[in-house]
Amino acid sequence: MFAHERQQAIRNLVRKHRRLSFAELQAAIDVSPATLRRDLTDLEKTGEVVRVHGGVLDPAYVRSEISFDERVLRHAAAKKAIAVKVSTLIPPGATVFVDAGSTCLEAGKVLLGRKDLRLITHSVALTAASLHGEADFLCLGGELRRVSGALVGGAALGALSRLRADFALLGATGSDIGGCFTTELSEAEMKRLILERSQRAILLADSSKWNMASTVHFAGWNLFNDWVLEKALPPKEARALRAAGVVLHSP
Repeated sequence: MFAHERQQAIRNLVRKHRRLSFAELQAAIDVSPATLRRDLTDLEKTGEVVRVHGGVLDPAYVRSEISFDERVLRHAAAKKAIAVKVSTLIPPGATVFVDAGSTCLEAGKVLLGRKDLRLITHSVALTAASLHGEADFLCLGGELRRVSGALVGGAALGALSRLRADFALLGATGSDIGGCFTTELSEAEMKRLILERSQRAILLADSSKWNMASTVHFAGWNLFNDWVLEKALPPKEARALRAAGVVLHSP
């Protein structure tokens, strides 16, 4: 197969599936790893694919973030189960950073019912819910990203840099063996600083996020202590994460 034929085949596969691992592409095209890497480099230069850790994305998929309201409805039962489970990991008297995102919102709502906690967040939705909560509550200011309901930017980062917490509850748009991903640089900056300012970091993400790398890698597994998800990962993958020091929790 000539180069232009291979690259057209790659374009078609990426447009059809929206995201593919390197191994999946190699199996479909039936070329050597070195040849596939050269083709992907050419396609990336022309903007026809987006390369991420371990695979490629359709550029149209990268540009289209799902609305916050739609995210809240997706995998709702799994998110509620994760929220209940993570509450059992937070002891009385703790200060907790709660990331913006639909799964963290569910967890934050559960924690709001506890008078023995102090919550810190940059989530507009959780801030609204705090009007009916019992926990001490601090909201960080900043610029609003409506698609995620997150307050970001210099003001939010500046306020966050002056705070510390016992726990951080963080979300991700995707994860793989290399770590966790999000779709936007300003939110990645917030997540990185939350990790830096917390003693124990807990990822809240349902199993549909696994092996789904996105555009911005914000943390390796070495920065997380725990991952709470709604069901167990396959044994081989679970062992790899445990070897990295991550404790897996499921209801």
